[in-house]
Amino acid sequence: MHHLEFTIEPFVEGRPGPHVVAAVDAARAFGADVDFGPFGSSCVVADDLVPDVVAAVTRAALEHGATHVSLHVSQVQSGEAAASDLPPDGGSA
Repeated sequence: MHHLEFTIEPFVEGRPGPHVVAAVDAARAFGADVDFGPFGSSCVVADDLVPDVVAAVTRAALEHGATHVSLHVSQVQSGEAAASDLPPDGGSA
């Protein structure tokens, strides 16, 4: 499993633009349970989905007006991911 954190700009506090919503929706399309935060969003995805989710998030953000996309990907060690971080099917989207 991998933890993905992404920040999409331009950033307007309390009013995420279509570039942010599209990126979050792109991750959710892969079954990710996205934690939508005030300064960035994150999710945990299965190893084999990481390249596809990263590409989809980036593509959706840029296609909807993002001026900057920051992504951080880190491997989740066994037992590190909380059950609430995983998609309902356990990560096999």
